[in-house]
Amino acid sequence: MIIRSIAMTFAAAALSVGLASPSLAQDFPQKAVTIVVPFGAGGGTDNLVRTFQPALQEALGVPAVVENRPGGGSTIGTSIVAQAPADGYTVLAVDTAITVNPALYDNLPYDTLEDLVPVSMLATGPVILLAHPSAEAQTMDAIIEKANAEPGTLTFASGGNGASTHLALELMKLVTDIDVIHVPYKGTGPATTDLVGGHVQYMFNGISASRPHIDSGALVPIAVTGDKRNPAVPDVPTFAELGYPDVNPMSIWGVWAPKGTPEDAVATLSDAFATAINNPEVVAKLNELGFFTVGSSPDEYGATAKSEMDKWAEVVKSANIVVE
Repeated sequence: MIIRSIAMTFAAAALSVGLASPSLAQDFPQKAVTIVVPFGAGGGTDNLVRTFQPALQEALGVPAVVENRPGGGSTIGTSIVAQAPADGYTVLAVDTAITVNPALYDNLPYDTLEDLVPVSMLATGPVILLAHPSAEAQTMDAIIEKANAEPGTLTFASGGNGASTHLALELMKLVTDIDVIHVPYKGTGPATTDLVGGHVQYMFNGISASRPHIDSGALVPIAVTGDKRNPAVPDVPTFAELGYPDVNPMSIWGVWAPKGTPEDAVATLSDAFATAINNPEVVAKLNELGFFTVGSSPDEYGATAKSEMDKWAEVVKSANIVVE
């Protein structure tokens, strides 16, 4: 009886191992990975992700499915990922909103650093300061001089309160201590249209959206953010070159996964995203759109995200930005 009992125990153990071994042996990933983009199709984040999507699928060895879940300034899509199973098969691709929203919203449906883990920083995107040709001040020094001589007269459009185009303006105001008028619109599209029409004088905007208007002469580029000139607009000086190194708002794109995602899955995802974003063909295409590709470790992106949160919290508080 004892021998039989021992034999049955070994048999049960072997069966248990046999049943468990396939799942333990399976390497991540074994099915499609869903990339939630918390913005609509055709926007900067969506364009970025779809540009490297084929290279990502090759690096992962499985399909990478892009799912647009816009709304709430990216909070809806972010919340979906924060609440998704922590298995590595649902991730978030998002821009600077992930680091700004904690300061903008009092009641986020998630805690960024508690409910999500960083995977990889994908790219940075400098923003450009533009002027209508009719604006009297056409350089940074002239804008500062004019704003100091006539406070509250220069008009700057943005895509809305709390939008990246607004935050760039507020950072410039904080650094240069100038008094100008903020004119918020319901989106960067209407804001750009009114800038081109001469209804406002200045605006911060993304490079890809600005290039056609710069090339046609409809808008005048003043300066671009970043540590070096952007290949998409090589003739435009950086703020640092002009003596304003702290006027350096940058859009930063990265990938996040639900908290609790296995470390090996996060590492696999991080390597795959870094490989895809630095594919030579992808780099060339994204450079044309004004992106600087990165690809980083989870720890590197996490440190950058925390630093950005602190920076934008100061800007939001200083400017008393309220998002309704």
